[in-house]
Amino acid sequence: MQISVLFSGGKDSSLSAILLEPFFEVELVTCGFSLLPIGEVASETAERLGFPHRIIKPDTSILEKAYDMIMQDGFPKNAINFIHKSVIECLAVDDNVCFIADGIRRDDRVPVLGQPEIRSIEDRFGVHYVCPLKGFGRAAVNELVKEHLVIDEGLSEDVLKADYETELRELISQRHGSGMIMEIFPSHVQSHVIERRKAGQNRTT
Repeated sequence: MQISVLFSGGKDSSLSAILLEPFFEVELVTCGFSLLPIGEVASETAERLGFPHRIIKPDTSILEKAYDMIMQDGFPKNAINFIHKSVIECLAVDDNVCFIADGIRRDDRVPVLGQPEIRSIEDRFGVHYVCPLKGFGRAAVNELVKEHLVIDEGLSEDVLKADYETELRELISQRHGSGMIMEIFPSHVQSHVIERRKAGQNRTT
């Protein structure tokens, strides 16, 4: 069976793909709205992980609506959750997609889907939605990452990544300048996967 894993090039989506590997034919899927070449960033990481990768380009109206939401709210949570749900629905209409997964952890707040939203997507599109890390907290995920991945971590504005926030930040920057980004997005650490750790590789490398 094939499973499509929403992929940002970060540690959570990468680890999810690795956990699913024994049971599925894994493909990594990155969403891009063509503001930035984030698909290329994700493709390079996917190649290093050893999984096939493709890019989907949902209608830009999704990004525009998310932009309206974030400017009205003054914070990113609802906008990013909206993009996440919309991207899953875009992927779910693909006749070749039956299983969809993402890297949401137990303690994640953004992005996340509520149970009614999950049931609605599965019922409307006839797909199965899977969260391999849903039972894992941040500390447990970090321990698994040490064993399986080599990563680069830093503040979101400094780390190369291919998540929803990247293009949303770019759109805000184009229209309002970089100062507005600092007002809306809290400073937080994100990750970019460099490579998959080989068996027996020193964890300090």
